Amino acid sequence: MLPPVINIFEKAVRKAGKILIRDFGEIENLQIQSKGLGDFVTNTDIRVEKILIETIKYYYPEVSFITEESGEISGNEIKIVIDPIDGTSNFIHGIPIVGIVVARIYENEITDSVIFNPIINDFFWASKGKGAWCNNKRLRVSKRHDLSSCLIGTGIPFGKKTNERFSKQLINISSKTAGVRRLGAASIDLAYVSAGKLDGYWEEGLNLWDIASGILMVKEAGGKVSQPSGEVWTFNSGNILASNQLIHEELQKNLTLL
Repeated sequence: MLPPVINIFEKAVRKAGKILIRDFGEIENLQIQSKGLGDFVTNTDIRVEKILIETIKYYYPEVSFITEESGEISGNEIKIVIDPIDGTSNFIHGIPIVGIVVARIYENEITDSVIFNPIINDFFWASKGKGAWCNNKRLRVSKRHDLSSCLIGTGIPFGKKTNERFSKQLINISSKTAGVRRLGAASIDLAYVSAGKLDGYWEEGLNLWDIASGILMVKEAGGKVSQPSGEVWTFNSGNILASNQLIHEELQKNLTLL
C-alpha cells in the first residue's frame, strides 16, 4: 500500500502523463520556446506543470512549490519540488527518456518523491524509511565493486557550459569503467542507479528539481550521494555523485584526479 502522499503524487503525475503521451505522438505540432542554448520549454511542459500544481494543491492547499517553469509559489513550510518534464530535449526529439518529477521537502529533508516516465509506464517512488520502488518492485543499487565492470551515467555540458575539466573527467572515468552513458534526464539517471541499471552517476550544474527526487531514491535503495568533490551534498549544490556504496569513494577519487 502506497504512503498517502505518494498516492496523491501518483494521481498527479498519471493525470499529467496523459498530456505528455498525447503530445509525444504529435511532436511536429509542439510550440517550442528557447530559454537559452540547449534549454527548451514546450507548451506541454507548461500544461503538465499546471496539472501537477492544481492536483497537489487540491489535497494540500497550504504547501509551497519550487517549480522549473512557474518558479516559487509561497505557502507553508512543506515544499513541493516539481520538474514537469525532465528531458525536454529528448521529448522534443521523440526520444522516450523523460520524467515527470515531484519531491516533498520538510524540515530540510527530502521525505517523499516520484519519477514517472509515462511513455514506458515506469513509476518510481520513494519515501524516507520505506525504501525505493518501481512498479511494485523493491529497488536496490547494484553490488558491483570493480569499476572495470561498472556502467556510469553522466550529463555532458553543452554550449557555453562546456569545459576542459569535464573532458578530463570523462576520459578518466571512460578509461576505467565498462562505459559511460548520457541519457539526457538526470531524474532517470538517478532512478536507474537506484534500480541497479547504472552503477553510478555524476553531473554538475543541475537544479534542485532535476535531482531532489532521485537523491532520495538512491539513498532508500542503499546507495550513497555526495558532491563529486567528496563534500556532503546540500540543497544549494547543483553538483552530484550517486552510486552504490562499494564504488563511491573510487569514483570520487577519479573525478577529482585531474
